[in-house]
Amino acid sequence: MPESIVIRGGQVIDSTGEKTADVLIESGQVVEVGTKLKGDRELDASGCVVSPGLVDMHVHLREPGMEEAETIETGSRAAALGGFTAVIAMPNTEPAQDDPVIIRSVLARAADALCSVHPAGAITKGRAGLELAPMGELYSLGVRVFTDDGACVASAGVMRSALQYAQSLPGAVLAQHAEDETLATGHMHEGEWSSRLGIPGRPAEAEEIIVARDCILAAQSGTPVHFLHLSTAGSVAIVRAAKARGIPVTAEAAPHHFTLTDASCASFDPLFKVNPPLRTADDIVAVKAGLADGTIDVIASDHAPHPTETKERTFEEAPPGMLGLETALALGITELVDTGVMTLAQLLAVMAWSPASLARMPDQGVVIEKGAPANLCVIDPNLSWVLDLTKLASRSRNTPLGGRALKGKNRHTIFRGEAVVIDGQAVR
Repeated sequence: MPESIVIRGGQVIDSTGEKTADVLIESGQVVEVGTKLKGDRELDASGCVVSPGLVDMHVHLREPGMEEAETIETGSRAAALGGFTAVIAMPNTEPAQDDPVIIRSVLARAADALCSVHPAGAITKGRAGLELAPMGELYSLGVRVFTDDGACVASAGVMRSALQYAQSLPGAVLAQHAEDETLATGHMHEGEWSSRLGIPGRPAEAEEIIVARDCILAAQSGTPVHFLHLSTAGSVAIVRAAKARGIPVTAEAAPHHFTLTDASCASFDPLFKVNPPLRTADDIVAVKAGLADGTIDVIASDHAPHPTETKERTFEEAPPGMLGLETALALGITELVDTGVMTLAQLLAVMAWSPASLARMPDQGVVIEKGAPANLCVIDPNLSWVLDLTKLASRSRNTPLGGRALKGKNRHTIFRGEAVVIDGQAVR
């Protein structure tokens, strides 16, 4: 018989509330939630929170084609260590995830991953923004999120056609990387610091124009649009107004967009280069407010690994992106919970059950009760630690947070009833 696991003495938090209880797991399911439960293996959760596993709607696993930066295996290990039991892998691979053959390949490679890997399908062929990808065929393979992430669907006509086509795909969500490419030609936020540093900028309106346009298209079509990595106060305001009108839009924020400002780029360190770029302190305040009031539905890491040599180029030449899977939870606790922006339960909502619902993952983010799939994480919200780059599971090291003091860390991860992380260590 499969080994039974009891998570003992934790504070169970899910979408129904909080309670102190043990959780017993057998054969991939929660079989009992109560007191003084016994199992073949005990996982200590004293002083910890037991939550549905975290779900990351926005990661770059780089496979196929860029395995020198990350693989499905290394990325899923990083995810499990971060408390994630499911991730959505973005389609800007080489070749792009715009074809059933590629989707099947990713799913096959993910069969032994330490978390559930859901490939996103491209909206357009080659992510070129010109011709729709075979979304119906990708949908038949289980794809529910479609995006050209890394590139914006720049044509309003193409985006409108995609939204109209998606009406025939129940539960499908189109996710937009909102940057007008005719404006977003620089390398950091356009503003005071870009002027000081002499680095060409990417203005806030490059994002806001596309967000406004696609809110209009979502209203016209009735098809949901999800905005990836919102970064500006204007974008938050637009989405807030659209939701007030009942337009079917949702949004996410990346941890670096509520943690770091464009002033960080004064070091000329490409580790701070991301798209959309780090914005101003006022934008950070707006993103935090959007998370607090529900305008922004999800925190997603935008985990974007790059080989070290590419991030050692000049600021203008280096590729954008930073790691996030192993630090997203801690940044949420450090920057949002400890500062009173959100409660821990609210943070878990935007990192677990809200993204699971948006991404149509019925086995993730569910209430922890008898019969539920055993995809769980155990979090120590009070653990203080310092990020050691040498201990990251990712194949890459491109994060500016090395040496930074953080608070809150995942301790155990249960994926499909198996303990894949125990006491902060991956077991396979």
